Amino acid sequence: MTRPKHSWRPWLSAPGAPEQDHVTSFDHQTFLRNAPSDPGVYRMIGEGGQVLYVGKAKNLKKRLSSYFRSQLASPRIAMMVAQIVQVEITATRSEAEALILENNLIKSLAPRYNILFRDDKSYPYITLTAHGFPRLAFHRGGFTKGARYFGPFPGSVSVRDSIHLLQKVFKLRTCENGVFDHRSRPCLLHQIQRCTAPCVGLISEQDYAADVRLATLFLEGRTSEVINGLTDSMAAAAERMAFEEAAALRDQIRALQQVLHRQYVDSGKEEDVDVLCAVQSEGLVCVNLAMIRGGRHLGDRPQFPVVDGECSTQDVLLAFIEQHYAMLPLPGKIVAAIDAALVRSVLESLGKQAVVTAPRRPMEKGWVEMAERNATLAIQARLAMSDRSASRLEALQQALGLTEPPARIECFDISHTMGEATVASCVVCEGGAMKRGEYRRYNITDITPGDDYAAMRQVLSRRYEKVASGDGVLPDLVLIDGGRGQLSMALEVFAELGLAALPAVGVAKGEGRKPGLESLIFGDGRPPMHLSPESAALHLVQEIRDEAHRFAITGHRAKRGKARIGSKLERIAGVGPTRRRALLATFGGLDGVRSATVDDLCRVEGISRTLAELIHGELTGGES
Repeated sequence: MTRPKHSWRPWLSAPGAPEQDHVTSFDHQTFLRNAPSDPGVYRMIGEGGQVLYVGKAKNLKKRLSSYFRSQLASPRIAMMVAQIVQVEITATRSEAEALILENNLIKSLAPRYNILFRDDKSYPYITLTAHGFPRLAFHRGGFTKGARYFGPFPGSVSVRDSIHLLQKVFKLRTCENGVFDHRSRPCLLHQIQRCTAPCVGLISEQDYAADVRLATLFLEGRTSEVINGLTDSMAAAAERMAFEEAAALRDQIRALQQVLHRQYVDSGKEEDVDVLCAVQSEGLVCVNLAMIRGGRHLGDRPQFPVVDGECSTQDVLLAFIEQHYAMLPLPGKIVAAIDAALVRSVLESLGKQAVVTAPRRPMEKGWVEMAERNATLAIQARLAMSDRSASRLEALQQALGLTEPPARIECFDISHTMGEATVASCVVCEGGAMKRGEYRRYNITDITPGDDYAAMRQVLSRRYEKVASGDGVLPDLVLIDGGRGQLSMALEVFAELGLAALPAVGVAKGEGRKPGLESLIFGDGRPPMHLSPESAALHLVQEIRDEAHRFAITGHRAKRGKARIGSKLERIAGVGPTRRRALLATFGGLDGVRSATVDDLCRVEGISRTLAELIHGELTGGES
């Protein structure tokens, strides 16, 4: 349930906390008397409805009372309390529910005083699907019942390397079920000895299951069992004089040993360990997670939390542990460069237990030293990138005559083929770095095909109508990929929306579209500007413009291809709505229909061989 919201005066101050010049009414004693003792989540709200902090509690009354003591844990907390004007409470049925709700709120609200790790991507896994002949695949996202998942891995490279190894040694299939169910002959992977071709019955389900079992043992880190099993099988094959089988097993063993020796730092034990450390340098804090799986060091994953105010590396690392392991399984052991008792207490609050130790053994100390070194290098790289970005933004400010460096730049481009499938893109550069999470594509409709000016008007109107109404972020600079005509259209739209003060610059391609010859077009009567090819400002403009072009043309090609294949299907005599739906469902979409063979098409209900040949010829242009 949700308790009534209370407005109250920030009555507590601490050395270094800002003075308050506003007064709000709040009776904290009444507030605490009415606070429930249930588990739940609380939100501290500041002026203007800004969420300052989201927290969870096993007992809301006790936890909230801790904020109204004469002495607080840190000046940072005192500063937050001094800004609170409202508290919102949501009671839950259990502490577990509170944990999930807190996680969701932190991700969606991004409170200023929470230590927030902005990691939009889930960790990658390797999966073996629930199928008679399980598929080996790369996986991100939610788990499917019946499938098996191995990981998490620190990055996609580790996953793909492992999949490549498993293909080479165990020859498991990696194709989608839609392809597997409709194969009539082995694919190229079988020919290069990367798959045993279960799709066409070249291996029995029992033998394939044995390969899956070995791959599972390998993914669980039990590599010695895999090698011993393969060695025993090789000896047995040699005894019964099945020398080709024995040679194939020998090659498997050699490949497995060579790859393990070449690619991984082996601890000598088949153990799963997470190594955690936090390093603070030059105003940045980096948390580094090194993953050891099956005794193999699979790499590091440095992360930079969003921290407002001073915060110790211990606090940051504990916050990471709480957020990271809330939704992910624990490894067999955690080695952390802080007090192990504190880590155990955080995990216990999540209802989880793990072996947690400080680095004691030489191998563990080496892991932590490597992790700390990589964290330091990540900080240095981030600072270098930040300095480069700052210098480029300052150069752009000077070149364009802006009052300050543009913190947020948005760039627009239009892509079409002779007016077909027109798509507009908007890309965002913030702080000198591309912010891909805020890219947007717009399908342009109801214009004369090929009218770039009308397309630009439509996308700018759609993008900035919300900004003009107060919903959205106003950029500091808008770049328009085009000449004076496109820029004039942009200025018209801004004037109509009351955003005439918004700086906008056109980026016109140079002679022969050669990089370095671009012209910057202004709307205030200034002549076009030609920056030096070595100019840092030009390099930044080119990077943003090229990204807008790439994003637009990718969307355009996808839209055009879908429209063309779809219209071809509709024009084929004998393919009505029912057969069209059957084709798309069977092959998983238009691309699947186009890549299907005549034999594959014949397996669809209602498709004769004559019609299949007609469909294949229409979609492939007669290619075989």
